[in-house]
Amino acid sequence: GHYISVDTSYEGEKAVLSSPDLYSEEWSCVRLIYQIATTSDASPDPARLNLYLRQEGESFDRLLWSAKEPSDSWLIASLDLTNSTKKYKLVLEGEMGQDKSTSIAVFEIKITSGYCIECDFEENHLCGYVNRWNPNVNWFVGGGNIRNSQSVLPKDHTLNSALGHYMYVDSVYVKHFQEVAQLISPRTTAPISGCLSFYYQLKQESSIVFTVYLRDMSGFYEEIWKTDSALNADWALAEVNFNAPYPMEVIFEVAFNSAKGGYVALDDISFSPVYCSNQTGAPFNPANAGCNFEEDLCNFYQDHKDGPGWSRVKVKRNVYRAGDHTTGFGYYLLANTKFTSQPGYIGRLYGPTLPGNLQFCLRFYYALYGFFKMSGTLAVYIFEENHVVQEKIWSVLDSPKGVWTQAEISFKKPMPCKV
Repeated sequence: GHYISVDTSYEGEKAVLSSPDLYSEEWSCVRLIYQIATTSDASPDPARLNLYLRQEGESFDRLLWSAKEPSDSWLIASLDLTNSTKKYKLVLEGEMGQDKSTSIAVFEIKITSGYCIECDFEENHLCGYVNRWNPNVNWFVGGGNIRNSQSVLPKDHTLNSALGHYMYVDSVYVKHFQEVAQLISPRTTAPISGCLSFYYQLKQESSIVFTVYLRDMSGFYEEIWKTDSALNADWALAEVNFNAPYPMEVIFEVAFNSAKGGYVALDDISFSPVYCSNQTGAPFNPANAGCNFEEDLCNFYQDHKDGPGWSRVKVKRNVYRAGDHTTGFGYYLLANTKFTSQPGYIGRLYGPTLPGNLQFCLRFYYALYGFFKMSGTLAVYIFEENHVVQEKIWSVLDSPKGVWTQAEISFKKPMPCKV
């Protein structure tokens, strides 16, 4: 096959390759198979390959991707292109730097409709999915009449035939307890949220743990799905809601406990920007988590095991009392009045369940009356769903008495929680 490479005789200059006018009203994925090769050690001014998006009517090019790491083999980069009503060009730029022994080559540029994390494993580049190498267990390509293959299935899911391909991981070479094989998706390059679906088969003699994670750039793992069924002799569909506001990788991980563990096969990973139908994955509406207490407690509630708590009251404004914060004439919540205060008194008000892995801003107004010592009289805790306290995120230090004061707190938890 042929490839293109940067002419190295023009030192320090840039080589620019521009695409024809492109137009895509739907989300698409650009795949670039490239190599940066060098014979010298690290250079202070290394060669670099850049990919820009040049949109019609804009005076600047937007950098989509850049690479400078040399490699001994062809690499694949997958880049999401969001849908747009404007025409655009893709511009490839090779910068030679000061290193005379470097070459920059591009073997293939391919634009397909759909998302970069989607894959049916029918093409030899595997859509940029990579196996994290482990001496004993790894993801392999199965099917397609591969000779001498340890291939375990008669048919793939895409074509439903022996010629189709899928990914699989087998326990036959497992040496240690809890051996792990990971298949890692290309990194998302544009914010996406919706429903990730895939087909899998599971055959196990002893326990296999098949888990799907999201991993962000700082290496933080968030589990989003796990098998519950023991056996799937046929292809089963899995659907999971996920949200990737910043670059993430999807990781399919299989852990075996023994060499007779069985196998897991995976095929037809796809993505829809609409949340999954089988989950209560309607996008979370933060308006449902707030309350002004004019009508009732909204989605807030009290646990009467906590003793006498908050009362919803309405007070006429006068010189000594401000009214409520909303209108001055409405309702607000009152705790620790002379009717309820006892030594060790606690009044707890629980908020509704908030989904995990979202950044929240909690804002409320409070007023304190008559406390001799203020600090700690009002505090905000995060509880896990099962009412286990997780952490204290705010408490009052000192504030003017009898005046509505605003508090703002940001927080993000990996699991669902309550305030």
